[in-house]
Order: sequence, then C-alpha cells, then structure tokens
Amino acid sequence: MSDVIGLVLPFFGLIFMGFLVARITRQPLEALGWMNTFIVYVALPALFFQLLAKTPFERLTEWSFILGSVLSTYAIFSLMFAWSVLTSRGEIAQSTIKALAASYGNIGYMGPGLALLAFGKDAAVPVALIFCFENIIHFAVAPMMMALSGDDKTSPSQLVLGVLRKIVLHPFIIATALGVAAAYVGFRPPEPVERFLDYLSGAAAPCALFAMGVTLALRPLNRIPHELALIAALKLILHPLLCYVVLSWIGNFSETWIFSAVLLAALPTATNVFVIAQQYGVWVQRASASVLITTCLSVVTVTGLLYMIRHGVLPADLFP
Repeated sequence: MSDVIGLVLPFFGLIFMGFLVARITRQPLEALGWMNTFIVYVALPALFFQLLAKTPFERLTEWSFILGSVLSTYAIFSLMFAWSVLTSRGEIAQSTIKALAASYGNIGYMGPGLALLAFGKDAAVPVALIFCFENIIHFAVAPMMMALSGDDKTSPSQLVLGVLRKIVLHPFIIATALGVAAAYVGFRPPEPVERFLDYLSGAAAPCALFAMGVTLALRPLNRIPHELALIAALKLILHPLLCYVVLSWIGNFSETWIFSAVLLAALPTATNVFVIAQQYGVWVQRASASVLITTCLSVVTVTGLLYMIRHGVLPADLFP
C-alpha cells in the first residue's frame, strides 16, 4: 500500500496545496485567469504534442478502443439523464447537467498527470485519444440538449457553428491533431524547440493540479444536491467498472491502455461541468458541490483503484 500512497500523495497533495493557499491568501478567483490560460493554451497542448509526435502512427488509430471508452461514458450519461428526467417530470436542462456531473470526468487537468505518473509514457496515447473524442462529443451534447430544453434560443445554424468552433479551435484538440500529423510524417522538431516543449510539458501537471485546488477552494459549498450519492456512485464506481468490462470485452488492448482508460473513467466530476452550468444558469451551486465532493471522495476511490491495479487484484483483461 505504501507504494500507492507514494504515487498519489504528490498528486492529491498539489490539489490540497492549491486549496490551502487559496484559503490563506484569499485572492479572488479571477486572479487564477492567467495560470488557467497557461495550462489550457500552452502547457497541456505542449505535453500532448510531444507525447503523440513520438508515438508510432498505427497506434493512434485504435477505433475500437475509442468506441469502447466513449460508449461507457455515454452509457453513464444516459442512465443519469433518464433517471433525472423521470424524477423531475421532464426537466431536460437540469437533467443534462446532472448527467454530465455523473459522466464527465476531470480528464483534462487530472488525467494526463496521474496516468503518466501511474503507468509511464505509454499512457499518453490512450489518454489523448479519450480526451479528444470525449470532449468532441461533450462540446456537441451540452448545447444540443440545452437547445432541446428550450432554455437556449440559439438558432440551429449558430448552434452548429458554435459547436464546430469549440471543437476545431480547442487548444488540446489542435495540439493532438498536430501531434498525430507529426507522428504520421515522422517529424521531429529541432533540438532547441524540443527542449522548449519539454520545459512547458513538465509544468503542465503541477500547474493544473494546483489551479484545480484553488478553484475548489474559492467556490462556495452552499447547496448539496440530494442526487449527490447517485452521481458519486455512478462517476467514481460504476463508470470505471463499466469501462473496464466494455474494453475487456471488445478488444485485446495492452494493460497500460486498459488501465489508463479505467483510471480516467474513475476521475471525479470535471470543473467544466460547473462552467457549463454557469453558462446556462442551470443547477449552478449544485454542480459546484458535485465537483468539490466527488474530488474529495476520489482520494479514496482512485487510491483504491490504483492499489487493485498495482497489486494484481484486477486482471489486465477480463475476457482473455
């Protein structure tokens, strides 16, 4: 167990450090803006590009792996959405945010750092593939469901253009596309450029985790949703379990790929769920509470998952 604690302690320690510093200094949340800009537009894109550009191109086209991971995520989304619609008598907007809270994990800020720490550089490809394809669908699903609810008055053409703009211009997706293209043609940047990218990549995980802790500290915990137990169970337990079963069933993937996907599925609710809730003015405080509480609970659940992986409790493939 000490090896797993040694693995996750620096990781969750950075989140706690950000939380603690934010509580002590009491800087406004807006003060975090430039760090978030650095993380989203510079550090994480550099990390994705570097890791993908060095990967053999044939490993970047595992469509069955992509399908399995996305399918498990949206099975959880559909389950939570259906339950919420039934219990709220057809409330689509709130049900969409609840479903995102139960299925949309923090795969951007937490995923790369923890997966690379746990499984090494071989985890970079599955992490990047899951991030890109799940986010492409998230970017489409949220505005589409809000339009169906009637709360968003955007015209269909504006809706489509807005979705395409978010997908095409997202820095992570641009960096991933460039990394895949570089792998395809065998391009390697000049040594000074590569050292610069390595320098930026090294800052990605620490800055992202620290910023996440600050964000959690500065969002008030005012209204805890009564659905929180269900959201936490779906996000932290059922989602990784379903991902594990689906990927074991549909293909013979390497141990690193399987467990990287399961680890990403086990991550807590993404802070982007709060951002989406705030954007549409729906379920805002409860979304914030979902992010904070699932993150706290994930200290136990993610540590337990890594313990089972590292000590052979979970086989690499359920259906060898």
